[in-house]
Amino acid sequence: MIFKVHHHLEQIKDQETLVIGLYQKTSKLIGLASEIDEQLKGDLSQLLRDGDLQTKYKSITKLHTLGKHSFKRIYFVGLGKEENLTFDRLKRAFGELFQTIQKAKHQSIAFALDSFRNEENDINDIAHALSEASVLATYKILDYKLKSNEPEKKIETVYIFSENGKLDEIKSSLEVGYAFGTGTNSARTLTNMPPNLLTATELASYSVELAKRYNFEYEILEKEDMERLGMGALLAVNKGSEEPPKMIVLKYQGKEEWKDVIGLVGKGITYDTGGYSIKPKDGIVGMKTDMGGAAAVLGAMEIIGETRPEQNVVAVIPSTDNMISGGAFKPDDVIVSLSGKTIEVLNTDAEGRLALADGVTYAKFHGANYLVDVATLTGGVIIALGTETTGAMTNNEEMFEQVLQASHECDEPVWRLPISENDKKRVRNSKMADLNNSPGREGHAIMAGTFIGEFAEHTPWVHLDIAGTATTSKESELGPSGATGVMARTLATFVERFEVGQ
Repeated sequence: MIFKVHHHLEQIKDQETLVIGLYQKTSKLIGLASEIDEQLKGDLSQLLRDGDLQTKYKSITKLHTLGKHSFKRIYFVGLGKEENLTFDRLKRAFGELFQTIQKAKHQSIAFALDSFRNEENDINDIAHALSEASVLATYKILDYKLKSNEPEKKIETVYIFSENGKLDEIKSSLEVGYAFGTGTNSARTLTNMPPNLLTATELASYSVELAKRYNFEYEILEKEDMERLGMGALLAVNKGSEEPPKMIVLKYQGKEEWKDVIGLVGKGITYDTGGYSIKPKDGIVGMKTDMGGAAAVLGAMEIIGETRPEQNVVAVIPSTDNMISGGAFKPDDVIVSLSGKTIEVLNTDAEGRLALADGVTYAKFHGANYLVDVATLTGGVIIALGTETTGAMTNNEEMFEQVLQASHECDEPVWRLPISENDKKRVRNSKMADLNNSPGREGHAIMAGTFIGEFAEHTPWVHLDIAGTATTSKESELGPSGATGVMARTLATFVERFEVGQ
């Protein structure tokens, strides 16, 4: 999709399709809509009076001009009451419009950007919302069905005109919004992929390609490297698999010195059977999405690669599948993590926290001064918070507030769960080792986060459990059912806005 920006409507009058935003008004049409109404001899006003031109939020009205105007057709986007239109609501209205345009198979459209302005959203905000929505709303799952060779008609060019905005700023906002959308879609595609195609090896290959595209430093640890370093937690999860594990590291340096480094750690379990603590038949389907945390981190790194913030970031992804075989790890095993802490395995289906334990420790090895881990970690967080809110835990109030603010900005709701001294005692309660990986069902999501916190130690840390939000069963104006790519935008926004010591 290509965006072209102009100052005047006359510069794009040869296009067939124009889009105008309409706020809910009790009086007559204003702005460009009023000008077009005059050219159409009052037809728009009549349609508005008759109720055929809708202004309620997310309504889409299509009007053929029947040769009375240079544009063949005009789409009016209902925006509702002007004071109610937040950035996110605007983005969803744009999403509804783009899905409508895509179904109509129009390949180019023009937007009257000024018609969408209100006190909360300036021209640059509108441009960002438009471009991000254009990518998210038109996303289609990469499937493996037999298809016709006939090329699919897609939106190819979007023309923007604004008499009030600065063209260079509008272009920059369009680019940033597009980057946020494409990074999220990349995370969606990875999470949706079948587990026989997205192995740890393939995830590592994808990461290397990403690193080369954006000139990141990278490191891929093989099984032998992990054995030499003593990554016993990740290696234990991998023991039942024929697929080799990978520890994936990407480094982006946005400052002159490698300091104040933000570590993003994503759970990369490409399939989770539960191991010997095997999942039931209904619970095992869909476990290809258990690398949603890794996908979110890679989506964020794609956005970071495009936007180039003045921050230092290390992304760490411990990756393997969790399978069953004669060599698989078992409940009652005691393993030694990279940190040196020993772990009694009470549940092989609590494997994500084991992989993250070594991932968090390795991020600190690479100089991470701040840590955010992201994982489809527990069914318990779904019981607690449902499927629209990500669970969070932290050992640092100031850092959590920055993550929370980023999540608000990206409309990816987060709710904090507590960590108490009694919670820490429960994960430390083992006669055989320093820690146990599963103290019981009570407070399951809290126990998982508390366990990871044992490896973050005193490093400022935020844990994000996306088990409920990484996928959705409902399609929306911003995408289909399936993987959501959740937290890719929040992580990228957190990195962009991050302030040391805040």
